[in-house]
Amino acid sequence: MAETIRLGLLRLCDAAPVILADHEEMFAANGVRVSLSVEPSWANIADKLSYGLLDGAVMLPPLAMACAAGLRGRRTALVIPMSLSANGNAVTLAAPLREAFCSGGIARAAAATRLRFAVVHGFSTHNLLLRYWLAASGVNAEIDVELSVLPPAEMVSSLAAGAIDGFCAGAPWGQVAAHAGLGFIAVHSGEIWRGHPEKCLALREELVERDPAGVLALLCTLRATSALCAAPDKRDALAALLAQPEYLHLPEALIASGLAPEAGGPVFTQQYPDAARAAWFAEQMLRWNLAPSGSLDCAASLYRPDLFLAAGGAPPTPQPEYFCDS
Repeated sequence: MAETIRLGLLRLCDAAPVILADHEEMFAANGVRVSLSVEPSWANIADKLSYGLLDGAVMLPPLAMACAAGLRGRRTALVIPMSLSANGNAVTLAAPLREAFCSGGIARAAAATRLRFAVVHGFSTHNLLLRYWLAASGVNAEIDVELSVLPPAEMVSSLAAGAIDGFCAGAPWGQVAAHAGLGFIAVHSGEIWRGHPEKCLALREELVERDPAGVLALLCTLRATSALCAAPDKRDALAALLAQPEYLHLPEALIASGLAPEAGGPVFTQQYPDAARAAWFAEQMLRWNLAPSGSLDCAASLYRPDLFLAAGGAPPTPQPEYFCDS
């Protein structure tokens, strides 16, 4: 059997393909040994990848780009051989903002006071999609709101404490806030950019070079579990698995609602590592001065569709783009 591949993940619904593969021993069945590490924040994931304490992770594409470009910490050679999910994030606002939002959108809600928003990381899909939505709604993300960074699992408690007025995070944290009566989901990320790439699998480049057989088995396994996660008739069982204390440690019903694509949950069918679509993230990072000019020129080289195709993946199917201001 190949060497042990150490994979990091956060307590999020779209880590399901990796969790399912580990729990059902599908990695071992395909001849690859994997050790999962549930981390408290994206900063932990990035740091452990950088120092070789993780071999790969369920990752945010903009964060993988930033790590590879040396924009946060030491430059880390990474490879993105597949996408794990699309959509799945939501902008959640505090309950007292509901009336203003329903009568005039986020511009009306932001007119009375400078709203405080939290995102999961500066180099995150959440930050870029939130900024895009605000700008499309006439709200200047640099002036009209205050942005801070919190781990996903701390969003709801911060909303309850009044430390923030809203947040953008992945499922199920918006559903948790709504269920507790602390807030409401104002917009799902799929309404901002339909079918946007969300989590990807990021691997250290040296692992890909050192253990190509193990990487191939890893990809084949995750392709299979992604298909299982996408099946509606498997959703309740998947929610029960994710609810376990070692994973999300939340009520099954909340997780099941967070897994529903028809309600804004993650879609587990978009797997091809499409550098052309991910270029949007690089454009937005430059737009908001999160990256200096020229620093992301090599971002596309992270994407390795050849590895995905070698694992039996299909070429991408052209999809019409949709953005909230188009």
